[in-house]
Amino acid sequence: MSAESRFLTLLRLLANDPAARGLQDDAALLEMGGARLILTSDTMVEGVHYLPADPPADIGWKLAAVNLSDLAAKGARPVGCLLNYALSGDDAWDAAFLQGLGEALNRHAMPLLGGDTVQMPRGSARCYSLTAIGEAAGPVPARSGAKAGDRLYLTGPVGDAGAGLELLRADPAASGPLVEAYRRPRPCLSEGALLSPHAHAMMDLSDGLLIDAARMAEASGVALVIDHIPLSPAFEAARGASTAVQIAAASAGDDYELLFALPAGAAPPVRAIPVGTFAPGSGLTLRIDGVPVPLPERLGWEHG
Repeated sequence: MSAESRFLTLLRLLANDPAARGLQDDAALLEMGGARLILTSDTMVEGVHYLPADPPADIGWKLAAVNLSDLAAKGARPVGCLLNYALSGDDAWDAAFLQGLGEALNRHAMPLLGGDTVQMPRGSARCYSLTAIGEAAGPVPARSGAKAGDRLYLTGPVGDAGAGLELLRADPAASGPLVEAYRRPRPCLSEGALLSPHAHAMMDLSDGLLIDAARMAEASGVALVIDHIPLSPAFEAARGASTAVQIAAASAGDDYELLFALPAGAAPPVRAIPVGTFAPGSGLTLRIDGVPVPLPERLGWEHG
């Protein structure tokens, strides 16, 4: 068990309000005065969630996008957000960060409502947090609702952001669609709104297909067979599509596609790719080209 998992086990003892959903989801569901508010918060730390050489405007964009992605996974409409910001000591850097953040907030109609600023000790890693607030008009699918017989889908391919990160580690001047996928993810808000009335379970893909799909299956009390790992043309052109490459793509994070379960035979209301099937029992099985493949030691991203 990772340090993050051990800490969450203790944290669940405090998060006993029904709105917390047992901390088994990426967002809270708070019902107030007839409104159903979706609350989520994400933090980005230099050297952990982004490279020190990444452009500040892209970091600002991504901080908004990862929170918006959590709202999308609940079918929610953005209402507003709060920003906690560690001043960098570089006014031009801070201004560029806010420019990118503002681009994402304006594009997705999520106004900034407040927050906090702090000055970090000299030499500290930069750190930023955003809390997003959304409102759900329809059902709010949890990650725990998948049923045996359901089919598992993705709204897009996996591995692009992870490949983009590796390109930038090798060459900070790298560019192209894989780098763009890493630096400027697209939150699937319209897809989430269309899917929420139909999906038995839904979450966004932040830590990797294998680990997030396993989390959905475990929370739902069912087993899961992954039988397809979708790759983009740009990814295949850069990396190929060997079994090892597919496994690496499925355990890379930062894709921010929606992962959702639909009843067998139901047609997704959005463009989607079938990637697996839920079954009675427990555990995760991986098949590539119809052949069972051992799971990698590391299924995806976990802190600690």
